[in-house]
Order: sequence, then C-alpha cells, then structure tokens
Amino acid sequence: MDGVAEPVLADGPVRVRSDLDAPSRRLWLVKWCALAVPHYPILIGLYLLYPFVTIAAGVAILFTGRHPRPLFDFNVGVLRWSWRLMNYRFPMNSTDKYPPFTLASQPDYPADLDVDYPDGPTNRAALFTRWLLGMPQILLCWAMEPLLQLLCVMNAAWLLCIGTINQGMFDLLLGIVRWRYRVAVYVSLMRDEYPPFRMDLGSVQVDHDAA
Repeated sequence: MDGVAEPVLADGPVRVRSDLDAPSRRLWLVKWCALAVPHYPILIGLYLLYPFVTIAAGVAILFTGRHPRPLFDFNVGVLRWSWRLMNYRFPMNSTDKYPPFTLASQPDYPADLDVDYPDGPTNRAALFTRWLLGMPQILLCWAMEPLLQLLCVMNAAWLLCIGTINQGMFDLLLGIVRWRYRVAVYVSLMRDEYPPFRMDLGSVQVDHDAA
C-alpha cells in the first residue's frame, strides 16, 4: 500500500526460523514419548558438554580476543539441534518431518537456527560481566516460562480438536523462543550484541530499524 513501509526481513546475527508444515492432528501424542526418544540421550550429552565448551571459549577469548570457530560451531549446533526437536514435538508441533541427527544447518528442514560468527574480536572486558548484564533478560525468560507452557498445551489441544495450528499461538510461541535463544547466544559468549527486549513474532522476522 502507498505510504506504508513494507516489512524488511531481519538480517541480525541470531536467526530462528520455523515453518508451519501441516502437522498431523494426533501424531504429537506419541512424538514426545516415543518418536523423539532417540534424540534425548544425545541432547543431554551435548548440553552437558555445552558449559565446558563455553568456559573453554571464554579462556580462549581472554587470551586471544577471538572465539575459536570449532567451539562456536559446536555450541550453535547444540542450540540448532534442540530447536529442530522443539519444532517436531513440544512446544511448536509445527512439522511431522523427523529431525535430523546433526549439528549442521539443514536449510531444507522446516526449522533452523543460525548465528553469525563474529567478524571482529570479542569484547574481553565484558566476559566478566556477561552473566550480570544478561540477568534481567534471563529473569524475564524465566518469568515467561509459565506462558510458554500454557501456550504449548493450548496449541497442542487446538491441533487435536481443530486439526490445524493456531497461527496466533504459533507466532507468540515463536517470539518467546526467539527471545530465549538470543539471550542464550549472548550469555554463551557467541555475540557481543546485547539482546533486544522484544519478541519477533511469526515466521518472518522483521528488521525493526528498517521497518
């Protein structure tokens, strides 16, 4: 429309994508307790390694100013794997396509997560205050957990009764998850940019500075 700015796709350093992929009305009932089970022990192991990799990256940043690329790619891969599983089962239930067993990006899968590797050196001085600076965001994410769980149940019930995902609940869930992953990236030393206090709703992330 004339005089109305068109939405601009965000090109930020943290990108979380989820595409609605016509999920089955009832398959979610067994996804979490049976079909997704092979992923659980692997993800538990990966998340046990995650803090040690983050600490190792912090030591490397302290002495070199750079986040080692292999450690960066590992932590991004862990977040990416967990996000694909979240799309397959709770909280999103957005696809019946089985998530792949890989840390690598899968552009053809209905869900993906990507974080840009920093172009320049990481702020070494902020390493010692990163958790303190991120605490307001962490507390907000914890405070949103009851809403996330409620929406998760409502979304699943809607799918069971109506046969489709409710777009409004899907958009809100995705916005909450995007916020949480931006905070995770920040406190995990992967990016220096302080995460914005906002939810980017829906399948399209909008560049708020350009819109």
